[in-house]
Amino acid sequence: MRMFDIIRKKRDGEELTTEEINFFIERYVKGEIPDYQASALLMAIFFKGMTERETADLTFAVRDSGARLDFSEIHGVRVDKHSTGGVGDKTSLVVAPIVATLGAKVAKMSGRGLGHTGGTIDKLESIPGFKTSLETSEFIKNVNEVGVCIVGQSQELAPADKKLYALRDVTATVDSLPLVVSSIMGKKLAADDDCIVLDVKTGSGAFAKTLEDSRALARAMVDIGKRAGKKMLALITDMDRPLGSAIGNSLEVIEAIDTLNGKGPADFTEICLILASNMLSLAGKGSVDECRKACEKAIADGTALETFAKMVRAQGGDDGVIYDTSGFAKAKYSCDVTCEESGYISHVDTEGYGVASLLLGAGRNTMDDVIDFSAGIILHKKTGDKVEAGDVIATLYTSDESRLEQAKMELLKSTKIDDKKPIERPLVLDTII
Repeated sequence: MRMFDIIRKKRDGEELTTEEINFFIERYVKGEIPDYQASALLMAIFFKGMTERETADLTFAVRDSGARLDFSEIHGVRVDKHSTGGVGDKTSLVVAPIVATLGAKVAKMSGRGLGHTGGTIDKLESIPGFKTSLETSEFIKNVNEVGVCIVGQSQELAPADKKLYALRDVTATVDSLPLVVSSIMGKKLAADDDCIVLDVKTGSGAFAKTLEDSRALARAMVDIGKRAGKKMLALITDMDRPLGSAIGNSLEVIEAIDTLNGKGPADFTEICLILASNMLSLAGKGSVDECRKACEKAIADGTALETFAKMVRAQGGDDGVIYDTSGFAKAKYSCDVTCEESGYISHVDTEGYGVASLLLGAGRNTMDDVIDFSAGIILHKKTGDKVEAGDVIATLYTSDESRLEQAKMELLKSTKIDDKKPIERPLVLDTII
């Protein structure tokens, strides 16, 4: 069997066998297939797609490419949440401590930024001292004692995904349904969780731009998860607007802390409550409505914030910044962005907002780029808001002044202003079970 023949076969739109998919994953993990051939196959998959059977085979090959975690020493029902990626999506930072406070266990492994979307691990690493790499024994100890632990993907867990994830990020092959499914579910199934809630984004800032594509992605992941014996639920949520007001690592962590203090933006707070209540209900903690009330109480009485602080402390972070956010890194330069006309913000290209944040230094253009944790955007006006010419719609932050102008142009280009107020879309557009 030759990699050349596998690439050519997929290039020509033919269906790969289980053996060919396993050959690719096994040999690539061993370093016997070079990145340039792996990139060629990823691009062929991007253009030609995969059948349901191929996608499932690729997912299980990724799952089985390394160690399978054993969480049997974790006491209680284990529940996880995964987002398909969005702009301003820092929900894990709020949802995980809420769910842990209310009795379910969150043993979570998260990723770094991919393309224009931010990564939970990058955000957590903006907390001074926070460790995202722990020994398995310490990880399990933290989950049992705190209720939640969030770490980066270990080298041993689904190593095929770790290599492919980095390659996709720099070869413009992020937006492929079979590659997204195999990446997300390969990791999730290598972990030992009982229940998984998927937050599948749809709209201009998401991988899936249409509701139809989002349903297809959600259905594929739910079906594969059920085949593996997991309790599954997918919520399709709106990403035609950034979540909350903050985009960028430190800025998003601060907004998450504000939300756990009961002072977060309404849209972001609402999606966090929806996700947390569905996670708890799937874990057998009551009806969705009952769990919603419990989540609201955990925010109101401060216990969810305390759980977040305990998690930070347990992972070596400075929990002082949780109570006084002035301890986060501050950008050296900032710039207000003003709108050029009056009317209503009728639509934003959320991906463009993500790109603007990336241009400021909040993300990576190459695998080796170093993130500026202080970089990002604070939005003062969002979709549906009325604006007058000259109003400040956003403030940009960066440690490199030369980055401001291009990011400003990208954000303005991505903001559409009309005479009529747009029809508001619900945050949750569908549920797949």
